[in-house]
Amino acid sequence: MSEISAAMVKQLRDKTGSGMMDCKKALTEANGDIEKAIEILRKKGAAVAAKRAEKTANEGIVLTKILNDGKTGVIVEVNCETDFVANSDDFIKFANEVLDAVILARPKDVQELFDGNTELKNKYTELLGKIGEKIEVSRFSVEEMENGTFVDYVHPGSKLGVLIALENTNGLMDKFGTNGKDIAMQVAAMKPICTYREEVPKEIIDKETEIYKELARKEGKPENILEKIATGRLNKFYQENCLVEQMFIKDNSKSVGDLIKEFNASNGSQVKIKKFRRYHLGDEKK
Repeated sequence: MSEISAAMVKQLRDKTGSGMMDCKKALTEANGDIEKAIEILRKKGAAVAAKRAEKTANEGIVLTKILNDGKTGVIVEVNCETDFVANSDDFIKFANEVLDAVILARPKDVQELFDGNTELKNKYTELLGKIGEKIEVSRFSVEEMENGTFVDYVHPGSKLGVLIALENTNGLMDKFGTNGKDIAMQVAAMKPICTYREEVPKEIIDKETEIYKELARKEGKPENILEKIATGRLNKFYQENCLVEQMFIKDNSKSVGDLIKEFNASNGSQVKIKKFRRYHLGDEKK
């Protein structure tokens, strides 16, 4: 059996980032063969993955990218267990490799992302073996539009990212650009549930209406006006939760919808918010 020197351990550690004792054990098992030891450590990484599966990965990073002259927008969320790992160079590098892989392959889900990319799968396994934490590519979205522009915003710390799809902006982004970034920041700060009131799911409306009626009953309001009271309070709910009805964070004398109407009136345009994506670490994944 070959003698395992400190230099060999260091070489393996430099190549894999694994701990010194893990490297020594792998080299011993591989009889000093560096390549075989790397394979052993990678398999150990896969074992770590299974071992960590029950752990919660609520830290991580959100990344966005705008491509194709603003006609393509991409957002990804990659999670880990601790903030320390989330800020490490290795994790950030891997998250960016995930972003690049999503852009290149446009997979329909996470399984397809890894099934179609052996290199990314190997990097994932290596990273697990190196840091010993659960790593999870939890969600991503690739959005495209012809007559419009995507605008992105990532809040400092990269724990919250937003993509906004703006329609009918061709040739107008030089003028509208700042507004677009402000609206993306609005979504980050005010956490709307949808863009327009018509998009609020019926089950949410029914639940809110029932709550408002019950509150009014407890306030002693007569039964025949409960519906009217609920409708009034529902309008308030829309103003707080629908993006175009929210008060604009930079000027609370107007709504986000007013901001866009003013721009369209001044420019003879028909700019419109089509939709948004808001990824915040720890949010329920959609």
